[in-house]
Amino acid sequence: MKPDAIQQMKNGFDALSQSIPGENVEFWFARDLMEPLGYARWENFLTAIKRAIESCSTTGYDPDNHFRGVTKMVKLGSGAERAIDDFMLTRYACYLIAQNGDPRKEPIAFAQSYFACQTRRQELIEDRIRLQARLDARERLRESEKTLSQNIYERGVDDAGFGRIRSKGDAALFGGHATQAMKDLYGITKTRPLADFLPTLTIAAKNLATEMTNHNVHQEDLRGEHAITREHVQNNVSVRDMLGQRGIRPEKLPPEEDIRKLERRVRGEEKKIEKQSGKLPGPKEER
Repeated sequence: MKPDAIQQMKNGFDALSQSIPGENVEFWFARDLMEPLGYARWENFLTAIKRAIESCSTTGYDPDNHFRGVTKMVKLGSGAERAIDDFMLTRYACYLIAQNGDPRKEPIAFAQSYFACQTRRQELIEDRIRLQARLDARERLRESEKTLSQNIYERGVDDAGFGRIRSKGDAALFGGHATQAMKDLYGITKTRPLADFLPTLTIAAKNLATEMTNHNVHQEDLRGEHAITREHVQNNVSVRDMLGQRGIRPEKLPPEEDIRKLERRVRGEEKKIEKQSGKLPGPKEER
């Protein structure tokens, strides 16, 4: 983005900010931000606002401190007035809304940086994008492995057998390195899951192989540890071959930062943003 365009966007967001008399809190009206953030319809923007409210609540903060529903009167072409719904949004609320947008779009990418307002805001944004991608991939793998465990339990395989099947699948995917061998290679303690340290690509590869196994266990009604192990190994070999065609060897990819540590850091930085934003006064505080 050209410097002139960046300055123009900054000036635009600056001009839209307002303050509550007697309160050291800046805020923006959602209707004013809708178009600058690339939304043409209020209904679509309202969906993003609702997702941001849910995210605020999930993070442990009170949405009422940052999202205040209000009613505004607007003039129609005839000169009459009509009441419309709107929101007063703190900087933190705007930040959460921007996080729900597509960072490949210049207005969203700039808004994420603008509303973060941290000395290391760009690093925070990059961490947040990276974290969400890994969290999504990790959750999909967790669900597919849970399904596999349930499937094979019904087919005569206990928890120890599931561990052996998964380890042999890992050995097939990682060129002979079973689960514990990969942990040793990465310096991961025995009690921590390997997937918490894998790059997003490798997590997705493990998930694909596991989903293939789930499908074929049902499709071919496979039973017993031997048959299911053979299926899971073949699927991991297939995924490894596919990656190899693109010059990717999973065991050669460096480990990523512990996903739990990354999540704690991002949450900590977001907590700073939340505190710096202040809060909107409650109904009894309004003046």
